[in-house]
Amino acid sequence: MARGQRRERRAKNLLKAELKRKGLTYAQLAEKLATMDIHETERNLNNKISRGGFSAAFLLQCLTAVGTTTLRLDG
Repeated sequence: MARGQRRERRAKNLLKAELKRKGLTYAQLAEKLATMDIHETERNLNNKISRGGFSAAFLLQCLTAVGTTTLRLDG
């Protein structure tokens, strides 16, 4: 697996883990993003996150929307 693919998978898993830790669905994430004037459908979020090929800005928007203030990147 290429290095870029590993990073995309890691970003995808990091975001999915945060959603799971917070007990949030993609629909709830869409609602929270909408309050930040970022409009994504549940289906679009599912597709984007499943692919893993999203921008760092999108990752930060999602983490902000769900109230994540700290991340552990090790392990």
